[in-house]
Amino acid sequence: MTPIYARAEPTPPSKRPLEGICPSLSLLEGCVGGTVRCNQRRGMTFIEMLVWISVFLAAMWAIVGSILSFYRANTYTLEQAQAVSEARRGIENVVHTIREANYGSDGAYPIIAMSTSSLTFYADIDSDPFLEKVRFFIQGTDLKQGVIDPSGDPPVYTALETITTVSAYVRNNMQGINEFQFYNASGTPIVDMSRVTDVRFVRLDTVVNVSPEKLPNELTLRSSATLRNLR
Repeated sequence: MTPIYARAEPTPPSKRPLEGICPSLSLLEGCVGGTVRCNQRRGMTFIEMLVWISVFLAAMWAIVGSILSFYRANTYTLEQAQAVSEARRGIENVVHTIREANYGSDGAYPIIAMSTSSLTFYADIDSDPFLEKVRFFIQGTDLKQGVIDPSGDPPVYTALETITTVSAYVRNNMQGINEFQFYNASGTPIVDMSRVTDVRFVRLDTVVNVSPEKLPNELTLRSSATLRNLR
């Protein structure tokens, strides 16, 4: 007997299994034949690109601003530290010179003149047989030293004064603070600046600040000197 084979009917297209489901009718163009294959990849929109660029620029601006702020703060700190260090060395020289005040090579009294911003006296600053006429004074924002060497026989102090800067960035005038204060033998402050023969002790208050408009505030260097040759 001849076997009878049943013919397989094709499955209707509507009943074929779908491999994927398109989320939007606009994406059906990616479907091939009866099998649905969805391609959901798409590029960045113009608005998304603008948002991304804005976020990136904001982040970069914040980073650059922080770096610049850090750099400015550290620059000021370094400059202030250097100015204070130089001022300390200058004030040490001033104190040492005042302590050595002595009678001039012409026999004049050790202290010539004094005020709250200047002091003029005789002292040996170069270890030679003669005493120089020395003047410390504030000019603008600098503490300066003026020196006149004696000449002739008998010695006289008529030569030109040589001026150098002892300390820069001095803010005493701006802050209304006296650079020099003078005291007599009993420790009483001298108010009458003509009483040079009463001076036995000198105090210096030097205010230093590289940039007054920036923090931290000014630093005051306080020193003192006893006139050793006046007892």
